[in-house]
Formats: sequence, C-alpha cells, structure tokens
Amino acid sequence: MIPARVTLVEVGPRDGLQNEARPVPTAHKIELVHRLQAAGCTEIEAASFVSPKWVPQMADAAAVMAGIVRAPGVRYAALTPNLKGLEGALAAGVDEVVVFAAATEAFSRRNINCSIDESLERFVPVVQAAHAAGVKVRGAISCALGCPYQGAVSAGEVERVVVAMKGIGIDHCGIADTIGTGTPRAAQAVMERALAHYPPAEVSGHFHDTYGQALANILACLELGIARFDTSVAGLGGCPYAKGASGNVATEDVVFMLHGMGIDSGIDLDALVDAAAFISGLLGRAPVARVSRALLAKREVAEPA
Repeated sequence: MIPARVTLVEVGPRDGLQNEARPVPTAHKIELVHRLQAAGCTEIEAASFVSPKWVPQMADAAAVMAGIVRAPGVRYAALTPNLKGLEGALAAGVDEVVVFAAATEAFSRRNINCSIDESLERFVPVVQAAHAAGVKVRGAISCALGCPYQGAVSAGEVERVVVAMKGIGIDHCGIADTIGTGTPRAAQAVMERALAHYPPAEVSGHFHDTYGQALANILACLELGIARFDTSVAGLGGCPYAKGASGNVATEDVVFMLHGMGIDSGIDLDALVDAAAFISGLLGRAPVARVSRALLAKREVAEPA
C-alpha cells in the first residue's frame, strides 16, 4: 500500500516562522517561499490571517501573499481561524484555507478558551464562505497523539472530532501530533479512524519530532497508503510545550527518506537544502534538519581550499 508518490505540504513559512520571537522581515518570508517553490514544493502554507495581537509574526500576511511571484502548479494556503481571517485570505487569493480543532477538551479550553464543539461551531460560517468562494478547507486536529494537559489521547476521542469536521463540510482531515509523543502503532490507530470517514487522498499527517518519532510515524502512515504530510524546511518551529525541543519534522529529512525508499516527492533535495541554509542563516543558527547538516558539512569538505 505504500504510495509511489507523496505530497509534502511545506509549513515552514507559516507554522515554522510564527514561533520565532524576533520579527522576520517580510522580504525574507517572500524569498523563502520563492526558494521553496523553486525547489519543487507545490503545496506551501505561506501565511496566517490571525490577530497580530496574538501572533505578531504573522501581521504581514497580506503583504507576504501580495509579494509572492506565484509559480505554475503551486498552491498557497493560509490559516484562517475565523471569518475576518477568511476575508483577508480570500482577498489575498489563497488556494486553500486551514482551520484547526483540538482532540481534547483540556487543550481546547486552555488555548482557545472554548469547548471542542464550540470551536467547530465557529468554523461553520468559515467553511460555508470558503466553499462559496470556491476555496478548499483543510482541517487539522491538534494533540491527536498526546496532550500537554491531559496526557494520553484515545483514538476514539480523535474520531469524534473527525466525524464532527466531516459533518460541517471540512474537505480534508489532518491528524497532528502537536507535542511529538506519538509512536508508530498509535499513529496508525488514529489514522485508521480518520480513514473510516475520509478517503486516503484527504487524510494527512502533521508530526513533530520532539521525541524523535516523526520519521517512524510517517513510515507507519505510508504503510496505510497515506500520501500527504506537513513538513517544515530546516525543521523550523519549536515545540512550545517542551522547552528547547525540536518541533515540526524537517522537510529535508522526510525527502531524504522518501527518495531512499524510491518514493517520488517532486522536490530537489539540494535546492531544498539551499533554502534551509538561507533561512537558517538569516535566523542565526544551523538547520535542525539532520540531512541539511550532513549535506552542508559534506559540501564544505568538498570545496577546494
């Protein structure tokens, strides 16, 4: 059942950079998107239309979207938690919008101050308006494999949210291991629940590498036929619930694994490493991605004195 081709949704420009404490200039965000699409990334989560009060790093979302020179065949997505955010995203010409709900009541109440059901009710007009505009809605379920407040999360708890998302018309179901505690069998168990309600093409995984399990979890999902995953160039984006820990799985590490398995990603690994080196240099640190570190070190050795 392992797919011959996998689509990676590059979330570094949004989910990765939004965790940076220091403002990243708009021009640098735009350049990162340009480098990613030049490397072959065809799905890019480029911005988040949220209140700058809560996520100041994303205050320039409209400017970022306006500055991108769009490449043929590339789709650009944005996070839109409410109608106001959706209006901004539609005005910016996004191809897809993203909404998210938690798998546990504890996480939902601590982070967005409402119950899971209340959060989903807020998405109903967003979904309706997006569909009226001909825009696809991707839903993400956070803390699907572990919650920082509740601890373990059952597959049944996740399935309840999957069913609710399907019920309000959300087109795609993303399963997110927000704190990175999931392991392969648990990942498969949750994904099987999602696949009971959505076709394989509309189910994806979003894994954090906090405990070093992301690649193993992706492999476990590949075995179920899942062929779409969120990844972040250079491993951008830390885990806010584990100080100093890595967050999003690095795109380079996933591409290296896929290509080693004979699975096509459509991404040029060398160009991707260049993009990782670019943004990491601007942020003043080395890439988190092991593959980028290894290949950059190899390049240094190969360069003549």
